[in-house]
Amino acid sequence: MPQPDHHPHVVVRRADRPGDLGWIVLAHGEVYHQQFGWNAEFDVMVAGIVAEYGGGHDPATEAAWIAEVDGERAGCVLLVGGGKPGVAKLRVLLVTQAARGLGLGTRLVEECLAFARAAGYRQVTLWTNDILVAARRIYEHFGFTLVDEEPHHSFGQDLVGQNWTLDLDDRDGAARP
Repeated sequence: MPQPDHHPHVVVRRADRPGDLGWIVLAHGEVYHQQFGWNAEFDVMVAGIVAEYGGGHDPATEAAWIAEVDGERAGCVLLVGGGKPGVAKLRVLLVTQAARGLGLGTRLVEECLAFARAAGYRQVTLWTNDILVAARRIYEHFGFTLVDEEPHHSFGQDLVGQNWTLDLDDRDGAARP
């Protein structure tokens, strides 16, 4: 645990180093099991998302980021094509429990959306679950709107899945204060 007078050194960088993609899968499995009791079914889903990205993403239109605190991985996010022209998907946003409260989630989503705009996307979508309250606050901060939600049983739990959308009209180009 950092000392009260310690000012952590935070870096958000591309996830392009050996071990980054594996860490994304590992961290998701561990954090979501500890916090919500999710089972290995979640690991499998995240591994599939990461494997698809790692196996052939187009660097001009898809990217991944790692947040580090004092040189240790502490968060991640991916932006991938959404299956329709002009649409991207924000995937696997995570900040480790030890690094929460440092603004990493906001910084990761900010990087993601800046990249999406520069790559020419008109819309970013995402799927999450309603119990992920902190992540939803970040999405709302950037102007994402809830499109629909549906109960489901996944990862060993009864959950409510949600689809969110952000239109990138770029009038303000940044997060709302």
